[in-house]
Amino acid sequence: MGELHVNMHVTLDGVITANGGPTEQDGDFPYAGWEWAYSDEGSGARLLEIVEAADALLLGRVTYDIFRAYWPGRTDPIGTAFDRVPKYVASRRGAELSWAGTTQVADAAQIRALKDRHEQIQTWGSGELLQSLLSEGIVDVLNLWTYPITLGVGGRVFQQGTAATRFALEEPPTAYPSGVVLNRYRRLDGPPETGRAPQQG
Repeated sequence: MGELHVNMHVTLDGVITANGGPTEQDGDFPYAGWEWAYSDEGSGARLLEIVEAADALLLGRVTYDIFRAYWPGRTDPIGTAFDRVPKYVASRRGAELSWAGTTQVADAAQIRALKDRHEQIQTWGSGELLQSLLSEGIVDVLNLWTYPITLGVGGRVFQQGTAATRFALEEPPTAYPSGVVLNRYRRLDGPPETGRAPQQG
């Protein structure tokens, strides 16, 4: 069975909105494109390595609409990597499947079945989809790119109602000169463990 890897660009206060730039979906968000001030050669190379490891994309409908408006036909390495793999849109409503190679999936059973067909499926940038995937136990690896800023407004990566989940580091964290830190976590089975502080005296 293959794996599902989730990728998120997130601020220190958990914001994921409009990291790549202004979009119609994000309206007049005041900090659109906040990730670009922190680009450097090392993080860019690692990001490309992660992108090229995928043999399928799974996107929420809103993220899909953002991606299909920008990536199709791009000849840079990331655009080429996205174009060559099958795309899946997780949505119960109708979606405009204009990006070549796109199929709609409507429920967790269909997403699980994709893991039998692909070695590594990646999803990008949807907090709502991440919550759904965590609640169904479908996520295998969570890649969090954390940026050294706080914004105070915007959608959060983890919202109220996120499934209680344990993770373990997949590899040591990687810090880049810009201050961005990549933490790669593998989801563990079972709920978070609890305990009490040791008794004194």
